[in-house]
Amino acid sequence: QVQLVESGGGLVQAGGSLRLSCAASGRTFSSYAFSTGGVGWFRQAPDKEREFVAFITWGGSWTNYADSVKGRFTISKDNAKNTVYLQMNSLKPEDTAVYYCATTQRTFGQHAPDRYDYWGQGTQVTVSS
Repeated sequence: QVQLVESGGGLVQAGGSLRLSCAASGRTFSSYAFSTGGVGWFRQAPDKEREFVAFITWGGSWTNYADSVKGRFTISKDNAKNTVYLQMNSLKPEDTAVYYCATTQRTFGQHAPDRYDYWGQGTQVTVSS
């Protein structure tokens, strides 16, 4: 079992940057090195469904992004710290949401929340205009 804790959220002006962290405990990321799946970031704004933001495979060799964040957000992983990061640049008011990280060992469907097994509690990101 994996426990995930997000941090790094906050209030930032439009055009600013934040770096979110997703720290894992219970099992190391490196132990998944030959597993399928990986770690995803999702977000959920008030009265909206949870939506996919970014994904990185356990081995770190492949990443994928939602069109709305492509070119602005970067997902990365540090096995030594057992942490996944989401660097968010050029933030927009529409990026305001609670951001969650989650893990999956499924091969396909990384855009779908129901394909993930373990979730963190979320961290609030608010972008003011």
